[in-house]
Amino acid sequence: MTRLSININKVATLRNARGANLPDVEQFAMDCERFGAQGITVHPRPDERHIRRADVYALKKLITTEFNIEGNPTEAFMQLVSEVQPTQVTLVPDDPAQLTSNHGWNTVAHEDELRSIVSFFHTRGIRVSIFVDADPLMVEAAAKTGADRVELYTGPYAELYDKDPEAAIAMYRPAAQKAKEVGLGLNAGHDLNLRNLNAFITAFPWVDEVSIGHAVIADALYLGIEQTIKRYLYAITNC
Repeated sequence: MTRLSININKVATLRNARGANLPDVEQFAMDCERFGAQGITVHPRPDERHIRRADVYALKKLITTEFNIEGNPTEAFMQLVSEVQPTQVTLVPDDPAQLTSNHGWNTVAHEDELRSIVSFFHTRGIRVSIFVDADPLMVEAAAKTGADRVELYTGPYAELYDKDPEAAIAMYRPAAQKAKEVGLGLNAGHDLNLRNLNAFITAFPWVDEVSIGHAVIADALYLGIEQTIKRYLYAITNC
């Protein structure tokens, strides 16, 4: 079954706006698990504008489900992940100035670099996922790095889904099929929400994990986080 990992970056953004510990990021992560989430995702950036390094260390001691740390594999990031040893690291080629991740790796051009990084994390017992666009060539090259999974960047899927759901699914089918063909686990993330999630999982039931943050927090403003998580789990399981 597809697992739901909650990205809690936006909770940290809200906390940082006032400088105190409200909302409490650690308590929020534990509550997400208590309400049924099967994983917690964080994406620490160098400027610590949301999740801070200290948060990552603190969360490691508390999380009882899967812990996924996303980020650009700079030296500092690799050291952090190596010390924390999460369940999974997701390699994302984001620039420090980016507002949010908006493209995947060119795994063909960076194959050698990524192979070395994957090996580094594997020696520490950490599962590795590579963030890629929905391009079967990028998925195939990701497999050559030795990665365990790819995470499909679903921003374009979400944008097209509201206009043409069938075309949105068709656009992602070659990459999703390629992941299965080459033996890679399949994750997905970015702009997935209660409108488009069920259709994605129905089309690609072999998706291992979806990582959702912004939409979950936005929905929680109206529904509360417990009811929000229940609705996302329902969308995943009722396919």
